Amino acid sequence: MDNKKTLEPTTPELPVDRNWIPVLAGYWKPDMARSIWEIVISLVPFLAFWTASWAALSVSYWLTLALIIPTAGFMVRLFLIQHDCGHGAFFKKRVLNDWVGRVLGVFSLTPYYVWRRSHALHHAGSGNLEKRGMGDIDTLTLAEYKKLSPAARFGYRLYRHPLVLFGIGPAYNFWIRQRLPLGFMGSGWRYWLSAMGTNLAILVVAGTVIYFVGFKAFLLVHLPVTIIATSAGVWLFYVQHQFENTSWRHDKEWDLQEAALKGSSYYDLPPILSWFTANIGIHHVHHLNARIPYYRLPQVLRDHPELTNIRRINLKESLKCVNLGLWDEDGQKMISFAEA
Repeated sequence: MDNKKTLEPTTPELPVDRNWIPVLAGYWKPDMARSIWEIVISLVPFLAFWTASWAALSVSYWLTLALIIPTAGFMVRLFLIQHDCGHGAFFKKRVLNDWVGRVLGVFSLTPYYVWRRSHALHHAGSGNLEKRGMGDIDTLTLAEYKKLSPAARFGYRLYRHPLVLFGIGPAYNFWIRQRLPLGFMGSGWRYWLSAMGTNLAILVVAGTVIYFVGFKAFLLVHLPVTIIATSAGVWLFYVQHQFENTSWRHDKEWDLQEAALKGSSYYDLPPILSWFTANIGIHHVHHLNARIPYYRLPQVLRDHPELTNIRRINLKESLKCVNLGLWDEDGQKMISFAEA
């Protein structure tokens, strides 16, 4: 299948021509029982697979590694529940969203209040060339890149290298960078309390587990779990905005709906991966209305099938996004360094 055809609408009338904001407002219907059930079927299997991975150490580390993969999948799912809580989407009451988000932040190594603020800034300026940086993957335009010194170009290319972007970078971000409220260091005590409170809770939980299983066993299990989970999370975030025919606009031209529909992909994953990633692949709809619980996103596509044909990328096609690194303002597309 031709890649570009999958990224463009197949219908003559663009879905962007319709005002989708009021249409999707009715889908903000968090169901208490469903939300609690989603937490149970994510947290309990995570703990069970983690324990099984540890127990398998006495049999074979290859068996442990095999069990670590689904363990990491459940960690991704827990983070995405935290993500929905941050948007006020998982429960009707904000206080419930916030406390569930804080607790899950201990498992995802993410201080909830700090992340909630930076992610809100991402939604408010996604695809806006004047609002790049906070809560986003650094992206330069082709013109900006050409103005850099050779050393600065090397630094940017190193940052965008797949080994750094999806390997070293996620580990650094979740293990080290998020231990401080970077970006909000002087913005008030709440951000410091969020970061330091999360750090303390992580130490207590990790210390308790280490007491019972030992430091070496803890590292042999939890280290690869977090490496896989954080790398998968960054990959999802990357491919949802860094595809060839994405959209970047200057502030005076930027529009929230256009940025959502044209600057966010519909990452059409196989059912099992959609489940583990909590339907976050339906990202264009999520950016249209971030308060829709993830378990209601498929219903939006069923009710409005025209939304399935815009910026749609499947798993195979998404791999082609790896080499993209620059926004070409003239061509209105992401290009590789080789093309630059």
